[in-house]
Amino acid sequence: MRCKYGAEDALWDGSLDMSYQQQISLGTKGHGDTQDITGQVAAVVNSSGVKSGIVNIFNIGSTAAVGTIEFEPGLQGDMPAILDKLIPPSSNYGHEQTWHDGNGHSHLQATLLGPSLTVPIADGKLVLGTWQQIFHLECDVRGRQRTVLVTVVGD
Repeated sequence: MRCKYGAEDALWDGSLDMSYQQQISLGTKGHGDTQDITGQVAAVVNSSGVKSGIVNIFNIGSTAAVGTIEFEPGLQGDMPAILDKLIPPSSNYGHEQTWHDGNGHSHLQATLLGPSLTVPIADGKLVLGTWQQIFHLECDVRGRQRTVLVTVVGD
């Protein structure tokens, strides 16, 4: 049987890809709160039963971000500090002119880092470097209840 999409010489191997989704709930303390969610994501991957594939980690909301970093105290402070230098709190943002809610910089910082991350899975485990962890960063000016959607795809 030939693959529906792909090169002419690609053959279907009979395996069926699967997907699995689970939510992670987080409580944050406000601007700059960084949490290591690697263990929670790894637990979702383990629950999925997927041995080879990818996992997508997506923050629901426009004022927080996910990514990878060496999760240690120095970088936990450096990340929000450099974002505040690049995109400082200010009342001059268009968002502030419209909503006056003090978080125009929060939206921009979260957009710069991005709401999602995709990590490979091999042998049922996340493929990350020794000093590479998955973080969630709160960019909003107040603590929030956050939902991170984790989607595992593979076989």
